[in-house]
Amino acid sequence: MTGPGTAPAPPSRGGRWIQHWDPENETFWKETGEKVARRNLYFSVLSEHIGFSVWTLWSVLVLFMGPEYGLTPADKFMLTSMVTLVGAVVRVPYTFAVAVFGGRNWTIVSAGMLLIPTVAAFTVMEPGTSFSTFLLVGLLAGVGGGNFASSMTNINAFFPLRKKGWALGLNAGGGNIGVPVIQLAALAIIGAGGGPRVLLGVYIPLIVVAAVLAALFMDNLENVKNDTGAAKDAARDAHTWIMSLLYIGTFGSFIGYSFAFGQVLQNQFGRTPLEAAYVTFIGPLLGSLIRPLGGWLADRYGGAKISLWNYVAMGVATAVLIGASMEKSLALFTAAFVVLFVLSGLGNGSTFKMIPGIFQNKALAKGLQGEAAAAYGRRLSGASMGLIGAVGALGGVGINLAFRQSFLSYGSGTGAFVAFLAFYVVCFAVTWAVYLRRTASRVPEASTASEAKPQLSYAEV
Repeated sequence: MTGPGTAPAPPSRGGRWIQHWDPENETFWKETGEKVARRNLYFSVLSEHIGFSVWTLWSVLVLFMGPEYGLTPADKFMLTSMVTLVGAVVRVPYTFAVAVFGGRNWTIVSAGMLLIPTVAAFTVMEPGTSFSTFLLVGLLAGVGGGNFASSMTNINAFFPLRKKGWALGLNAGGGNIGVPVIQLAALAIIGAGGGPRVLLGVYIPLIVVAAVLAALFMDNLENVKNDTGAAKDAARDAHTWIMSLLYIGTFGSFIGYSFAFGQVLQNQFGRTPLEAAYVTFIGPLLGSLIRPLGGWLADRYGGAKISLWNYVAMGVATAVLIGASMEKSLALFTAAFVVLFVLSGLGNGSTFKMIPGIFQNKALAKGLQGEAAAAYGRRLSGASMGLIGAVGALGGVGINLAFRQSFLSYGSGTGAFVAFLAFYVVCFAVTWAVYLRRTASRVPEASTASEAKPQLSYAEV
């Protein structure tokens, strides 16, 4: 509810903690809140963007690692799998770190922590280093995957409900673009005859800049509290795990393919590091840019419907990839892979937009109305997003392990693509069965309103 005509006093800057924050108050938002929220958003995006770049660093570094490094294709896929795994797991504690330490404070810490894997990689990146050393250093890079969870949690608290979609979309998209940016940087460095240490040397000062800017320009919110009860309630709800499965199919595909694309081009089609780098950035770039469109389409037509048909399209693109892989057609393979990236990004937007709608519907089914229903939906959807984001990222682990096994068994990625096609069929079936099937049969007109009330309709989520 809008308060009196005058806005509350400007936020306290003491210790960079804001004592009063009420973005739903329109006067407060217009006069003081919006400017502060946008400033925190922009510097949060910067830190998250570099976090994504560091997380996917090894998707680029393995392209530099020729025969002199003594690593097999299976070794490289195992390395990127473990980096993805750590990035997925740390998303859970990162989700709650903002409430424990404060958004600004944790952004400084999490940005500074990116120096550890980057400096470590700079130190060991040379022929003769053992695979176990590379694996250990690669595991450290997983901390970059956690920045997404803490950044989304932090920015969610700054914006009013009516602005969250735009803010979270910009935050997520700005982070995801860190994947193609580091791949483009690698392309420029490889093209100029530079090595992996040059790439790492570029990112080390950028990490310092991000941490310093967060310290200078970001804020903590005093009223952000760690609601562990919400996390427990979200974990008990079946929809959290159903949506986790669906998010594996979209974001898991995006991050998994981001790590694996260049390696597949090298191992299956004999591309050089430079030739692979020329195309590997295109898919992640387009997939990142199209994510907001997936959310917009979900707003307009319903996330379940968009996600359902997106899984169909992902299955078709994967079938084309299988054919191109068997026929050894590089042009068709590359084009279909880029299309699959785009579809994964579109699905990222549509599946994530389903989450608040699902819990809002559950609130209405419980008989809640107005602000009570909105509060219930916000509480559970916010808590579930951290879990769903973490589980979804595990899909990237599965993709890299599947490629590893496929190359070990068949010498190509064809077997892995068959498994991915089967998984997209499962995602299609689950989306239809859980969120669309029940809406196919209308409630008879003779039914009373009270009889129809318990029927949940998820078609528009």
